[in-house]
Amino acid sequence: MKNYKTVATEKIFTADYEIKKSKFIANVKHVETEEEAREFIQHVKKNFFDARHNCSAYVLGENGDKQKSNDDGEPGGTAGNPILETVKNNLLTFTAVVVTRYFGGIKLGAGGLIRAYAHTAALGISAAQIVEMKIFQKISLTLEYNFLATVENFLRQKKIRVENSDYAEVVTLKILILPEEVENFLSELTELTAANFLSEVEEKILVPVAT
Repeated sequence: MKNYKTVATEKIFTADYEIKKSKFIANVKHVETEEEAREFIQHVKKNFFDARHNCSAYVLGENGDKQKSNDDGEPGGTAGNPILETVKNNLLTFTAVVVTRYFGGIKLGAGGLIRAYAHTAALGISAAQIVEMKIFQKISLTLEYNFLATVENFLRQKKIRVENSDYAEVVTLKILILPEEVENFLSELTELTAANFLSEVEEKILVPVAT
């Protein structure tokens, strides 16, 4: 498990670019698997069935080690690879980009195509909401009600996420904290409450954080 950057999962992000009467349209989406990436590419191709080209690239894996690009009829290396390099240059993974081209009748040449596909992919990524998936430690805190206001205020000051709260005979708060901050946090909380709480360190999880 490691931190990585990707696009938010909520929607497909789009942007367009026009040069010498050719229109380029970028569609960017978060994908978890190669199957999801292929389905997304086919979805875009279906929506833009009348376009000359629907070129694509995707990067998968926490290390970005699964990569694939497709020129979809454009001269080799002029479309898919520039899109792929744009995704990589933005340090994104679990991300698929499809750039659709409506040919305007004027040839752009190999260099022009490379620049156009890379630029359109970059516009699509700029339009997307980028998040960093960060490792957080989940901790369960159990305390009496008379310490609740003090602890909640402390959590707000530290900007610590409360994932879940259970108000029964005692209060149980499930919090998320960066692993490197756990030791200092528990030490400060011990001092603040005179050790009037119980803590249980649970699993580590990846949490999206807006960049």
